[in-house]
Amino acid sequence: MSSALTDLFPHPIVQAPMAGGVSVPHLAAAVCEAGGLGFLAAGYKTADGMYQEIKQLRGITSRPFGVNLFMPQPEYADPGAVEIYAHQLAGEAVWYETELGDPDSGRDDAYDSKLAVLLDNPVPVVSFHFGVPSREVLDSLRRAGTVTLVTATTPEEALAVQLAGADAVIVQGVEAGGHQGTHRDNPEADGTGIGLLPLVAQVRETVSIPIVAAGGIMRGGQIAAVLAAGASAAQLGTAFLATPESGANAVHKQALTNPLFVRTELTRAFSGRPARGLVNRFLREHGPYAPAAYPEVHHLTSPLRKKAAASGDAQGMALWAGQGHRMARELPAGQLVEVLAAEIDMARTALTGKGDLR
Repeated sequence: MSSALTDLFPHPIVQAPMAGGVSVPHLAAAVCEAGGLGFLAAGYKTADGMYQEIKQLRGITSRPFGVNLFMPQPEYADPGAVEIYAHQLAGEAVWYETELGDPDSGRDDAYDSKLAVLLDNPVPVVSFHFGVPSREVLDSLRRAGTVTLVTATTPEEALAVQLAGADAVIVQGVEAGGHQGTHRDNPEADGTGIGLLPLVAQVRETVSIPIVAAGGIMRGGQIAAVLAAGASAAQLGTAFLATPESGANAVHKQALTNPLFVRTELTRAFSGRPARGLVNRFLREHGPYAPAAYPEVHHLTSPLRKKAAASGDAQGMALWAGQGHRMARELPAGQLVEVLAAEIDMARTALTGKGDLR
């Protein structure tokens, strides 16, 4: 396997890029400095906003890091279904004393502008979510010295990633918090996601490029398991969401281990695309009726989610979390990387009788 990716960081630990203000520069820097791969999330930011965060991160660490981009989305949402959902959310707008957002606020997430910045000012790693970039884009980044990764949720998607020319594939199991990175949003596939370990095994037999395993991972023993299954590294999101460096709202952090929130569920309620979050009032009431319409629903509910967060109302927020959320540890991010690395070694020793195999 190519070592272009794993040579960039000593520990096989990647901090997932969590959009919406969670993956801030200080979180990424702490992970990088501890020997993992920290990530910035460019999703929902302007190209200049992304560039400013890259500059800030470079000012606090010299170690390699990554930036994640959302792929532009095709126009297949039913405007009538979005309008019906907006009527259903009218009561929420009254409750939170705000207007619903404009569902037609844009669907490309400034993709071309962000790519231009990343080609003019190359970063060590760029990953993509919600689809596969063109070979031209991936080749351009490679010529700039950037390692590329693309998320896949099935063996077929992973093969498409390899054929497009990406350096590695992020294999995302159904346990993962936040948005599933499916290449095409197919409502008929809702509820058919594959668990991480069998998915890694299937993808390992399908592609030859390195695998980064993602989905519900909270402990070093789980990282050791996906490495044994064929992954080169593991990507963790929820585990880093609870750290003090994370930019997540304090209510969101507390909810991870709050006994009021006992389980997670995939829902379209907040964004129109399947995403795993803690089950709260908003998810229960609106999830069954939310249309397959991303990013229209995301734009529609944005003011509601912001007002809920500002008022500390966990029942109206998108509390993204993986299935292992109750195992969250409120450790500084750098210390968490060190603890996870020690747990990996302990797990490997238990399985093989040998020590550090990195």
